[in-house]
Amino acid sequence: MGDNQRQVFDVSMAIPSHNVSECVDEDGRLKRTGTLHTSPRTICTATAHIITAVIGSGVLSLAWAIAQLGWIAGPAVMLLFSFVTYYTSSLLTDCYRTGDPFSGKRNYTYTDAVRSILGGYKVKACGLIQYLNLFGISIGYTIAASISMMAIKRSNCFHESGGKNPCHMSSNPYMIMFGVSEILLSQIPDFDQIWWLSIVAAVMSFTYSGIGLGLGIAKVAATGTFKGSLTGISIGTVTQAQKIWRSLQAIGDIAFAYSFSVILIEIQDTVKSPPEEAKTMKKATKLSIAVTTVFYMLCGSMGYASFGDFAPGNLLTGFGFFNPFWLLDIANAAIIIHLVGAYQVFCQPIFAFIEKWATQRWPESYFITKEFKIPVPGYRHPYKLNMFRLVWRTGFVMLTTVISMLLPFFNDVVGILGALGFWPLTVYFPVEMYIQQKKISKWSSRWICLKMLSMACLMISIVAGAGSIVGVILDLKVYKPFKTTY
Repeated sequence: MGDNQRQVFDVSMAIPSHNVSECVDEDGRLKRTGTLHTSPRTICTATAHIITAVIGSGVLSLAWAIAQLGWIAGPAVMLLFSFVTYYTSSLLTDCYRTGDPFSGKRNYTYTDAVRSILGGYKVKACGLIQYLNLFGISIGYTIAASISMMAIKRSNCFHESGGKNPCHMSSNPYMIMFGVSEILLSQIPDFDQIWWLSIVAAVMSFTYSGIGLGLGIAKVAATGTFKGSLTGISIGTVTQAQKIWRSLQAIGDIAFAYSFSVILIEIQDTVKSPPEEAKTMKKATKLSIAVTTVFYMLCGSMGYASFGDFAPGNLLTGFGFFNPFWLLDIANAAIIIHLVGAYQVFCQPIFAFIEKWATQRWPESYFITKEFKIPVPGYRHPYKLNMFRLVWRTGFVMLTTVISMLLPFFNDVVGILGALGFWPLTVYFPVEMYIQQKKISKWSSRWICLKMLSMACLMISIVAGAGSIVGVILDLKVYKPFKTTY
């Protein structure tokens, strides 16, 4: 009996028959209580969920990205990604139900939608890309968190020395500290289901983003000038070849800032119906992307206006803002707190996949299936220790930490992640599912337009990925493994 079927059986057995329809939805799951219908107040709730998912560490690299592209191309590329993301997200909302938009089978996750509508090898391809993307994000978060830890130490050191000590230090101890904390947190069952986690993440992300924006505005107000140029970083500051590659990498950084499509269906699954869930989500998506784009424009533009060609790769930790140092410490502490939890949220699907596969592959294995109950003082339920979970999750965190120490290049990693996830997850699968769902005729004008959009975005992802990979190669020429200092 499948999980969904088992849920239907358990719920219907526990509730009197005349109350079943009032307590459960048509799929047998407990009735969705998300107050997300089409009134203005409740659409704001869905919008808040999406904004919380979108605004994260990607905002920190936007000033650098605009600095590579300039005042014309930078905002234009950001607007382009916002329009494409909104359009493909609207297509994706129509794929929450397979078949009929009112009574069709619900798809609870992005992968469920791909499996239900497309099927075949595309399900495996989607899963592989998602897991690679999550693995890459865990590496990016390790790098970002360690740099923020160093930034706190360096800003205090710089302040104490009166600006005389450059305060160079290695990032390795901070990556190891982050890795050890993640090893401990990874042993907490269902860590990603803790109810207050998303609230903390939202508060922290808006804290450091808001501080970055505020400091940028303050710096522009203090100098009274907007730095930067129409075409971006000037030849001379970088070579012609570097200008090209960095511009392509900047596109990947902007793409990463808009990567939220994979969680859209999960958010839509909380929506109460009627009315049709897709109608609510389209309005919420439009509003959330508009708010996010305005916020991104402000953060990126004010950062570029403050520093011009020398905009740091990470707005807060590029050590461009020396004072007020205590405000920098608050912002970097917010980044660390956010990323400590976000790392676990993004790794949980990988943990669950491998553990489920191992259990199915070796169901009789004592090492894989046995759980030891350990009493926890002051807690009613004992902690269930599983040796396979302990070894596997520890090994995974150690691997991401070692890779982060080998490739501690925040902007390059962000660019690669943006390029890897943008075309397949934000464009290709939503377009293909929509074509299949709506039964759009091959070679019709709409079919051609959708395919052209997909191909154009594929080319953008390829060039952005190429720029980021070249960035890694150039950095490796002057980098000694495990000996990076800032």
